Amino acid sequence: MELSVIIVSYQTRDLLAQCLHALREALARAAQRAGLPPEDYAEVWVVDNASGDGTAAYVREAFPWVHLIANPENRGFAAANNQALAQVRGRYFLLLNPDTVVLDDALTRLTTFLDDHPEAGLVGGRLCYADGSFQHSAFRFPTLWMAWFDFFPLHHRLTNSRWNGRYPRAVYEDGPFEIDHPLGACMLVRREVVAQVGGLSEDFFLYCEEIDWCLRIRWAGWRIFCEPRAQVLHHSGASTRQFREWSFVQLHQSRLRLFRKYYPLWYRAGARAIVGLGLLAEVLRAWHGSRRGRISKEDWQARLRACRGVFRAVRSAPL
Repeated sequence: MELSVIIVSYQTRDLLAQCLHALREALARAAQRAGLPPEDYAEVWVVDNASGDGTAAYVREAFPWVHLIANPENRGFAAANNQALAQVRGRYFLLLNPDTVVLDDALTRLTTFLDDHPEAGLVGGRLCYADGSFQHSAFRFPTLWMAWFDFFPLHHRLTNSRWNGRYPRAVYEDGPFEIDHPLGACMLVRREVVAQVGGLSEDFFLYCEEIDWCLRIRWAGWRIFCEPRAQVLHHSGASTRQFREWSFVQLHQSRLRLFRKYYPLWYRAGARAIVGLGLLAEVLRAWHGSRRGRISKEDWQARLRACRGVFRAVRSAPL
């Protein structure tokens, strides 16, 4: 079997339905190009993390060709992907978000790239927003500059550059290019890579798991690329935007874990100082916006709780 597609869902039933409908058509096109029956070309796995919107029952009824794992609790993105990774049969594994729509010949572009580049262990596609506009798909590994610009953005020409970890838009027009890591919404990886470095680290419940994975893949001697000719529509943050306050805390907790795992003491101390200043600035901005009537009292309180949650996480985590 050529391809195994893994989709982890949480409270995104309607978007998942769009994703699966488009995916089935895309797989049929890719199988035809490969000269294989669709059932011999690919398999699709959905791991539902105890969604309360009826996702699991809906998938069973509407998509009987999908292999479904219905978790009784939310196990997080990494653990859920690993459940399917332990069972899939393909040469290549595609980790895909439920809020994506695979466009045109994206699947063939991705698999062909790995076929043609044996040194590549993982490749990501080119993401776009629902209106077709550009979305950053490729990133550099975290730096202190990136941590700073997260809280204190400057002119868009500066922050839309290597200083905040984004590859410039121009490189997407020149064909495939090497990157540190893609956005985790669409990643195609070789079976041999997973056998060598393992699956996603379950130390990360949400966020930073693709960065950790790509660091391990790079250190194992593989290269990582973006294939911009493989286009995928991405409704960015469909799951996490439902719980913004919780997601904000999870993001910074995951970053702290990543820094402790890979970065030296001086970096971790610097990152903590930046986060502390950034939280103070965020609280002051929210307070000012509340006083001016630009944000509601409920939004101000939610932002304050989120900042307190991150501050507690920073203060209680070992350096």
